Parts: sequence; structure tokens; C-alpha cells
Amino acid sequence: MGRRVTDSRLQCLWLCEAIRLREEHAGPLEDAEANRLARQSGADLAGRIEARALFLARRDGQWQALQHWLQGARLALLVLAALALVGGCGLALAALGDGGRPVNVFWALGSLLGLHLLSLLGWLLGLLLAGEHRAVLGRLWLWLGERLARDAAAAQLGPALLLLLQRRRLNRWLLGLLVHGLWLLALLAATLMLVLLLSTRRYGFVWETTLLSGDTFVALTQLLGALPALLGLPLPDPDTIRASGEGALGHEAARHAWAGWLLGVLLVFGLLPRALLLLLCLLAWQRGRAGLALDLQAPSYRLLAERLQPSCERLGIVDAAPGELHRHGAGSNELAAAGAVLVAVELDDARPWPPALPPSVADAGVLDSREQRHHLLDQLGRFPPARLAVAVDPRRSADRGTLALLGELSRTAAATRIWLLPAPPGAALDGARLGDWHEALQRLGLPFADSSPLPWLENGHD
Repeated sequence: MGRRVTDSRLQCLWLCEAIRLREEHAGPLEDAEANRLARQSGADLAGRIEARALFLARRDGQWQALQHWLQGARLALLVLAALALVGGCGLALAALGDGGRPVNVFWALGSLLGLHLLSLLGWLLGLLLAGEHRAVLGRLWLWLGERLARDAAAAQLGPALLLLLQRRRLNRWLLGLLVHGLWLLALLAATLMLVLLLSTRRYGFVWETTLLSGDTFVALTQLLGALPALLGLPLPDPDTIRASGEGALGHEAARHAWAGWLLGVLLVFGLLPRALLLLLCLLAWQRGRAGLALDLQAPSYRLLAERLQPSCERLGIVDAAPGELHRHGAGSNELAAAGAVLVAVELDDARPWPPALPPSVADAGVLDSREQRHHLLDQLGRFPPARLAVAVDPRRSADRGTLALLGELSRTAAATRIWLLPAPPGAALDGARLGDWHEALQRLGLPFADSSPLPWLENGHD
């Protein structure tokens, strides 16, 4: 799929994988309405799978769980960023101390760059040798984000994200963004703290050795300072370097030269590599994210293909527009023209139906079977009415299946009313059960009435 993957689309693909994993572990979900709406979208197979997954995720709470997961991930990132800032400041304080004793320049340099260089070497080796990088910081971020999300519906989100990204090996670039970004933040904090300490305290610099000669330290110092010197940063001359091996030099030029050398080495071998690698990971992530798509050859998606894109449709055979909508036959496009439909759900045969209808209101009959429900929902999906009235007998229980059907029907029309029919002559209506209907319909947000909705169906108002 060549279209650019935005954050919202990435979340959509992510939810598709989460729904797939959920169905593989817990079995198929009740997805009749989701499949019907997906087929009506007219998209390709991938688009229909995405539409189905979004519907199921919103219905079952995984969309909300994803938002909680993202909030947890952002909070975890803020925690890690705060730790990086504190750690960077701690590196600078450990490297220079309180100024009460001379600073061993190479010990200070090891304190500032040692862990950074080891981490950088490990990341590069993992990238070159294994092709994937399982960074400790990355695992810590994912674990901390899940703990902070605290949502039971988010159980499949972490594995789903990893599976989605592994398909194009995007894990290493996403984790690389995290790792290099945090290290860059820590080194930037260390640099700023170093500048602050060097600006407010007087430090002397020395180097010490037992086995190595002074010429070795002269060569090593000049080698490390060569690149910073190209950027205009100071480099101690050989005489200053040799003299610093005997003790901290007291004159100002030597202190400035060593301080500039330390800052320059930290900039060139610390900040600059992390910034470049962060930019590399960002470009690779954006490029790879644009090519993300579902693996339609996965067994779960292949099983969905026949339900979401039947073979007759793939061959280009499309049913003709229905002729008339009534209970037993295939209906008519009068639905779209008339704009008003009356349908009843599971009425007794003893109740006369339908009532006398004006010509502008179409009769959709009485829904008694699953096939009739699916057939009507498909027709209303193709020709959504402006007004839909659904008649129910409030003497029946407001069970979950009936309420779910009312919700599905209401989503096919611009406006819907539920008609709570009066009891037939000689029958009594239980007030408690009628109250249960009122409460259930209010929870669904469906308007209802005890009086006939025919004036509203015909005219659009009462």
C-alpha cells in the first residue's frame, strides 16, 4: 500500500494485529455487524479488515485501551527523560568533583563517555550482526508503559505492535530513536552541567600513569583533540600536556586549554554521534512506516477474506439494486426514495401488523429470524433511510440480543425512534418491565415513544 502511514493509520494497523492476536488466543469474536459495515465500505480487502478491526476495537474497549497504552508510554518516556537528565548531571559531577583536588582528565573522560561508548558499541554490533536490537532501555520503556497504562484490554497491544513493526524491521529504528534520544538528552545535560561547573569553580587538570610514558599521553591527547580542534576548540600543546603529568598547572591558559579539550571531546565523541544516529533512526523510521501494511497472506486474514470480500464480488458480480422492501422478499429502492421505514421486531401473530401506512413510509415487515435481520441490515446499509421507526412489544424482556439489534438498526438511519407498542386488547402491560425498557433505551441513547411514530415518519416531525 503506497499511501503514507500517519499516526492514526499506524494505530489502525496496530489494532488490526491486536484483534487478530485476540481471536487467535480466545476464538472468533461476534462480528456480524462489523463484517456488514466493512463490506459496505466498498474498500479493498485491507481496508475492510481495518474497518472491521476499528469497529470491534471501539465496541470491545481496545481502542480506549490503546489510548491508555499510549498515555502510559508517554508518561514512561517522561520518566526516562527525567532520569536521563539527572543521570547526565550526575556524570558531570562525578567527573569533575567539588574542585578540592585536581581532575584526572582521562578518568573524567572515562566517567563522561565510558558507558555511552559501551552502549553505542553494543547498539552497532546488534544492528550489524543480529539485524535486530533489543535495547535494555527499549524493553524498560515498553514494560513501564504497560504498567502505567493499567488496562486489562491492553494485553495484546504490546505483542501486536512488535509483530507489526518486525515485518519491516522497524523495531530497531523505533528503539534506536528512544535510546539515542535519551542518551543525547543525558549527554546534553552533562555538557551543560560541565560548562556550569567549569564557569563557577576553579579546577586543575592532571594525568597520571605508572606503566605508560609521557609521550603516549601526549599522542593520545592530541589524537582525541584533533577533531574538536577543527571546530575551533582549544587543544593543549605538548609542553602543557607533559607538564600536567607532574601536577596541576596553576596558570589560566593551561586550565582553559584542558577545559576546552574536555568539552570538545565530549561534543565530538558524545553528542555528535548520538545526534547523527538519532537523525538516521528518524529517517529510517519515517521511510519504513510509510510502507507498513497488513500481511494479507496470514492465515487469520485469509479466513476473513471470504466473509469480507466474497468471491462473487471479487469477480466483479454485484447484485442489482433491490426492487421492494418487505418482510419476505427482496425489497426496493423505495427505501432510498421514500426516506422513511417502519419495521417491527418479534411480534406475536395475534397482533395485527402492519398498521395503515402513508405511501411515503415503507414497510420492512417483522424481523423474526437471523436471516431476516441480516438481509434488512444489508439493505438499510445500501439505502440508509432518513427516518426509521422500530416497533417492539414491551411485554417481552429487554434482552441483550434485542437491544444489540436495535443499536445496529439505529446506526443505519439518520434518525431512529423505538415504538413501544401498547398492549393488545385484553392483555396487561407490566409497569416494571416497561420501566426496564425505558432504562435500557436511555442507556443506548435511543429515543422512544409509547405513541404512534407515523406522523413523524411521514412528515419528519410530530
